[in-house]
Amino acid sequence: MSQSNMFILMVVIPLILSQSTRGKDCVCELQSSEAAFPENKLKNVEITALKCTRNITSEKMTEIDRLVLGLQHRISQLLENVSMLEKEDNGNLYAAVSLHIIELELAEIQDLMDKLNRTTNNYQLLSGQTATELQDMEETMAELERFDHAQVMEKQRENQRVKRDLEWCKDVLNSTTPAPTLPPDYCGLGSMVNVSGPKTYSLTVYGTSYTFGAWGRDAQPAPGDENKYWLVVLSSGNVHGNFIRQYSSMSTIILGIGPKDTYISSSNPTTNTIQGPNMVMYGNALYYNCYNTYSVCQFNMTTRAVSTVALPNDAGFNNKFPFAHLAATYAYTDMDFATDELGVYVIYATTSNFGNVMISKVETSNPPVISQTWSTSLHKRTATNTFMVCGVLYATRYLDQETEEIFYSFDTQTNEERYDLSIHIKKMQTNIKYMNYNPSDNLLYVYSDAYIVTYEIMFQEVP
Repeated sequence: MSQSNMFILMVVIPLILSQSTRGKDCVCELQSSEAAFPENKLKNVEITALKCTRNITSEKMTEIDRLVLGLQHRISQLLENVSMLEKEDNGNLYAAVSLHIIELELAEIQDLMDKLNRTTNNYQLLSGQTATELQDMEETMAELERFDHAQVMEKQRENQRVKRDLEWCKDVLNSTTPAPTLPPDYCGLGSMVNVSGPKTYSLTVYGTSYTFGAWGRDAQPAPGDENKYWLVVLSSGNVHGNFIRQYSSMSTIILGIGPKDTYISSSNPTTNTIQGPNMVMYGNALYYNCYNTYSVCQFNMTTRAVSTVALPNDAGFNNKFPFAHLAATYAYTDMDFATDELGVYVIYATTSNFGNVMISKVETSNPPVISQTWSTSLHKRTATNTFMVCGVLYATRYLDQETEEIFYSFDTQTNEERYDLSIHIKKMQTNIKYMNYNPSDNLLYVYSDAYIVTYEIMFQEVP
């Protein structure tokens, strides 16, 4: 056996045998036929894996999706404009202008296609390089595995297989239709039975700078504003906001093109500042929690006038009854606003109702008026979000980093409550800071750790 293929261990054992050997050491040689573990190869694998993690991020993986979605919307808009031009009968009065607009749109589409091609080529190159590196890592790890005499890696792989099987079983169970919720038949929708998606998922133009915010569509838009989207970020300490950003379409909000900003005030915080991430747009007005009060603010987007209506004086505000779960509290979420087929609501808690949820209908007059209120037994701190569908309140709770669960409902027509719902929402980020239903498209609009997401609500058809 060659010297390079064995370990030599020098073991020093102090012995006290007799007067003649006192103070002397006995030295033994222990030889092993096993090869030395190649630590440098393992370190190289770790370095390569770290580089792959840095090169392949979730932001990069969603970039092509955003570009393709934007391109689809631009092409759809172009088809509409061309169709409109073909139907025009104005003696060529506006034909030149319309053709110029179409020419500009074609240029924008070409720019998006060029950007998509560049991004695709870069990703193909990155994919090829990564595949080679992964193959090298796989071969190296297979070589290193022969040093695993205790078969630790083999047992870990077996555990992973068992966990995958358990996850598959869990998915099968969750894919079955859950117990129907209270039927809001008076809207003609039937019972909500599932939430699918996400349907869209994107970072805003602000990137990951602002983790608290809200977005969506006007639930009762003015004629011509049906395709507009709005976005509010809490730019002051994740608590306050003072302007609304509007976009002309889904593609423009995803790509961050051509926003229009409307300021409520010139700075934060002031009397009319937005407080907390929960707000809705209805009838060209934004409804939100007024700064430092237990009042509802109504901001008219056209006149920029603010009107208010007070909630009961024991209503929670300034972080008294926020949404929460065991690991976190969603700051300044005392008041949650919701829209559905019947109008606008504010969801909050009061001390007189022991911190349990209250629902108040907000009449959208100027100034707004609280017309009706319902009391529930749901403690507000046990929920992470609420939304309304057809007069039924739904509450969600945090299950884990990947799943949010709709577990509760309250029907304002019958005052009946249920705690046995089990409708799961697949999360793209850990925390959902904002959630609201829009009756015009049956979508849930979600703001989740700086990402804007939509989900589709599935209803059971009314017989």
